[in-house]
Amino acid sequence: MSHRNLKDKRVLLTGASSGIGWYLASELVRAGAYVVVTSRREERLQQLRKSFGNPRHRLISVPGDIADPEHRQNLVDTAVRELGGIDLIFNNAGIGAVGSFEEASPERLRRIFEVDFFGVTELTRLALPHLHKGVDPAICIVSSVLAHRGMPGKSEYCAAKFALRGWTESLRLELKPSGIDVVTISPSTTSSEFFDSLLDSDPIEKSVRFGIQSAERVAHSILGAVRKGRRELILSPGGKALVWLSRLAPGLMDRLLLQYAM
Repeated sequence: MSHRNLKDKRVLLTGASSGIGWYLASELVRAGAYVVVTSRREERLQQLRKSFGNPRHRLISVPGDIADPEHRQNLVDTAVRELGGIDLIFNNAGIGAVGSFEEASPERLRRIFEVDFFGVTELTRLALPHLHKGVDPAICIVSSVLAHRGMPGKSEYCAAKFALRGWTESLRLELKPSGIDVVTISPSTTSSEFFDSLLDSDPIEKSVRFGIQSAERVAHSILGAVRKGRRELILSPGGKALVWLSRLAPGLMDRLLLQYAM
């Protein structure tokens, strides 16, 4: 795939109520795509639709929790019924937490995996039969630079993103013969509401951040990667430095993280 045209593409997008998802939806609609969006905050989805003059035929909102199997099925059914199929799926929804693993509850780990891993993988499973019939189909995974490097205080989030990375690499190879692209994007810290809704975390907990970028810029980079059919993209210079230094000098990176991230 040399260049994917987004015009008239039938898109399923999760985590659209703010941040990266909000700007992804906005740019997709401007590019002429038909988009089914979801998040738990119905009022924010309504605001998103109103920002485009409430375009019912271009932007369809289906509020709900991506961790709920019934909601995942409803999302796919809605996209197929209203749009006639699915060409692109953007797995963008996610949650995180900051704090010691030893002191956290088991429920925190399970909730993060339900949203960040199972929500992505099982929604994709449901969409795959329709993607096989789609036009220039692709699966986009909005992951994190922490899928490449573990970070103290973010063990559950890193674990889910590491698992997602392994699944994505395998899925990419499985789907290559059928022509479905699998694009993985690894942003660093993004200016969004993500850190305002950390799960079961002390608000005074600090989070080390590598290469803060605006949500709008990240969304633009994601769509550029999908248009070009990129395999994987680490977005910020700080994120790239974190990944490569961890590979080349893991002991040094351990010492730096113990000093500055604890």
